[in-house]
Amino acid sequence: MSKIPSINIAGRRIAADMPPYIIAELSANHNGRLETALKIIEEAKKAGADAIKLQTYTADTITLNCDSEEFQIHGGLWDGKTLYQLYQEAHMPWEWHKPLFEHARKHEITIFSSPFDNTAVDLLEDLNAPAYKIASFEAVDLPLIKYVASTGKPMIISTGMADAEEIQEAIDAARHGGCKELAILHCVSGYPAPAEDYNLRTIPDMIQRFGLVTGLSDHTLDNTTAIASVVLGSSIIEKHFTLDRSGGGPDDSFSLEPAELAALCRDSKTAWAALGNVDYGRKSSEQGNVQFRRSLYFVENLKAGAVIQASSVRSVRPGYGLSPRHIEAVVGARLLKDVTMNSPVTWGEFEK
Repeated sequence: MSKIPSINIAGRRIAADMPPYIIAELSANHNGRLETALKIIEEAKKAGADAIKLQTYTADTITLNCDSEEFQIHGGLWDGKTLYQLYQEAHMPWEWHKPLFEHARKHEITIFSSPFDNTAVDLLEDLNAPAYKIASFEAVDLPLIKYVASTGKPMIISTGMADAEEIQEAIDAARHGGCKELAILHCVSGYPAPAEDYNLRTIPDMIQRFGLVTGLSDHTLDNTTAIASVVLGSSIIEKHFTLDRSGGGPDDSFSLEPAELAALCRDSKTAWAALGNVDYGRKSSEQGNVQFRRSLYFVENLKAGAVIQASSVRSVRPGYGLSPRHIEAVVGARLLKDVTMNSPVTWGEFEK
């Protein structure tokens, strides 16, 4: 049997034979307030998430301050903004990172981030980040992937918009850069993304094709897609998380609220536990109900020596008599003793 791929983040083993690892993505849902970001960390812990994830960039490290046509956003949630305006509004101030890391550690929830350039990696290394996430849009930035890999930390790469060749190139870059613990996430980079775009059957193909820990970065509006992914082998689920979906921030509208994140943590683990193993045996919860299966009972009084007729026995509940599959051996047999109506048919009562 081949070894199950696994990675380890901050002492937590992540693999298909473990409950799914739930990452709450804080993203831009701080809405410019450190207090909100701190509260999101607390609520993620309460909901049962394994990790909280940040995004580490500034408008200047991710784009150019330019309002020409190619830097304009048309349609969608961010219509009318330039890329620079969006990222200026959405970015996590770098001076917040230290207090956020300290707050997460105080509340005993793992914290790491998506860096968007080398300087972000350097900042996160100073904070001893236990892992790194490469965002879908950066999966083609092979130099960044190699730089992250050089830290020796576990890496998770989102694959939204990447084809199989680009995914392989990202994996190769991570490996060549020195990454030993690598996971990939199936992702659709729509905000929000419709469930029918997710094509979850891709997940088992990814597992077979790339041989890595595989999960889902889910941008749908509820938990159904994420929970379904667990059944197909997803070991990691990443979801955007906010205190209030109507908060008006760049990512709020497609994020989970605390009760929904708690439901995801609970229900994804239930789905994983329900998978179990191939097992046709009787389960522990069934033992007490065996007596209520059907079996053969006499439905009239008969004397010793009588030949049992088909009309003399019936298949009924409960299950204390012979299994109904023995009916042909019973009908036509001669009784060895008297039997009474409503008593179970047993082997000792007739000639075999």
